[in-house]
Amino acid sequence: MKKIYCILLLVFTVSLASAQSSKTGTLSDLAFIEGHWKAKFDGKDVDGVWLAPEGDNFIGMMRMNKDGKADMYEILAYEQTDQGLASRVKHFKPGLLGLEEKDQQDRCRFLEAGKGWVNFEKEGETFLVRYEKRSADQFVIARGINKEGKWVFSDLFVFNRVK
Repeated sequence: MKKIYCILLLVFTVSLASAQSSKTGTLSDLAFIEGHWKAKFDGKDVDGVWLAPEGDNFIGMMRMNKDGKADMYEILAYEQTDQGLASRVKHFKPGLLGLEEKDQQDRCRFLEAGKGWVNFEKEGETFLVRYEKRSADQFVIARGINKEGKWVFSDLFVFNRVK
């Protein structure tokens, strides 16, 4: 009886570990970024607005101004796909001139999530993009690079909620 119990426990543990490691992410993992936010970045004022997740998507936009003039715009789309949660970002110069070719964008695949954070891995490059909730009124978008086998993150945008 003890042998059967141990085998069942081992099978259950392996199954549970496999289920947790195969998580593909959901839009609710990112829901904490919904709203209107402001940040400073590289001498620029950044406005970010993310609409509530709806259906299979969650969208946002960012505007970067330098000295009161448009510097860059971004459209961000998070989509629930058959392969899991995906992040797409398209960049524009003033005049809505696309920085990427019309059918290209920065593409990231969901990697993992925890309470108040989500990691995406950028396709074709070796870095992570992390969304991390710091408080009810602050979150960051950070870039992670692998140093000696460990991910080290640095803040790109520190957003504070607009009230």
